[in-house]
Parts: sequence; structure tokens; C-alpha cells
Amino acid sequence: MMAALIFEQILNGLQFGLTLFLMAAGLTLVFGVMGLINLAHGSLYMIGAFCCAWITQQTGSFWLGLGGGVLGAAAAGALIEMLVIRRLYDRDHLDQVLATFALILIFSEGTRMVFGSMPLYLNIPEALSGTVALPGVEAYPVYRLFIILAALAVAVLLYMLISKTRLGMRIRAGESDREMIAALGVDIKTLYTIVFALGAAIAGLSGTLVGALRSVQVGMGEPVLILAFVVIVIGGIGSIKGA
Repeated sequence: MMAALIFEQILNGLQFGLTLFLMAAGLTLVFGVMGLINLAHGSLYMIGAFCCAWITQQTGSFWLGLGGGVLGAAAAGALIEMLVIRRLYDRDHLDQVLATFALILIFSEGTRMVFGSMPLYLNIPEALSGTVALPGVEAYPVYRLFIILAALAVAVLLYMLISKTRLGMRIRAGESDREMIAALGVDIKTLYTIVFALGAAIAGLSGTLVGALRSVQVGMGEPVLILAFVVIVIGGIGSIKGA
């Protein structure tokens, strides 16, 4: 009985740790390539969750909500980068912290104006709502296993993107020497927008997945953001492998 309980808690810890990885991967990707401290990353996590909850309520499909949450967070990230973040690359980290902290306040109050102060709730889709028997555990939630597998899939795809594709080569080069790749003809502004939108999409995915386990509410991204910063400090700032 004790062994089964310990194994179940290990799985829960793995699921929570991989959720933090999704948050930390986007955050450390942005910092590693752009040198930007983005405190508003938690707001993108929240936007993904709210988009998912709203679309699911309107359509009745969690899967449409999941896709909408990821795309909504990516679009918000691209918009933030073009309107605000571009003006911060040559500023010091204090200016970046102040500006992105202001974005937290703007997104929190904007979300409250649109959706109200009451939390939204996501129902786990029927296909993932049951339990499954595992060695030593009689019934473990299928949805938590889905989160584990989804996060591992994202980790593999992110590794393949960074290490095996032309875009990944440009991202790695931008991390090493942005002036040189700009001199070689790479559109650095477009590259940065793509990277920021990619980090936002990963944060939005994390928010949509967690939203079905907890309530979706204003300010839900800030506690997770703090833990994500701990992850990237321990794993190495700018290192996705470390995250």
C-alpha cells in the first residue's frame, strides 16, 4: 500500500515537473536568444488557459479549445514582441523588468474586464476522463498521463527544432552573435518575433493543460512563473536542456 502511494506521488511529481518544464522552456528560450527578462511570461500562460476555457465553452470541444489556447498565446506573444519588447532589447535588465511587470498588470486587468473576476472551469474531455491501472497503482488518472506524454512530446519536438532545422540553426546563431547573423542577411526582427511567439505558445499550452486540473482565473500565471524562474536558474539560464 505504501509503495503504491509513493509511486503515485512520483507520477504526480513528474507531471508537475513537466508542466514547469513547459513554462521554463519558453522562458529560457526567450532569455537565451534575446537576453530578455520577461516577467509577463506568466500572463501568456494565463491567456492560453482563458482562450482554451472560452473556446471550449462556446464549442463544447476541449481539443478546439486546446488549439485555440496555444494559438491565442502565440498571437499575443507576437503582438507583445512587436509593440513593446522590440523597444527593450538595447535597454538594461531593470527597464525590461519594469516594462514586463507593467504588462502583467495590463493583462490581469484586461482579462478581468473581458471575463470577469469569477474563475472559469474546464471539463476534462471524455476520452481522457477515466483512470488506468499501472504497476503498483490500481487507478491513475488518464489525463495526468496525457499531460506527461504531451510535455515529453513537446520536449522532443523542441529539441528537434533547435538542433535539426534551419530555423533552429538561426536561433542558435542568434543566441551566440546577433550582430553577425544580422550582417549575414538574416532578418533579426522576424527571427525574434518567431522565437517570442514560440515561447508564448509553449506557455499557453502549459496553461491549457493545467486549466483542466485547476480553475482558470486571473493571476494564475504568477505563482507558476516564480517556480519557472527557479527552474531556469538551477538548470542554467538560456539552457533548454537544463530546464
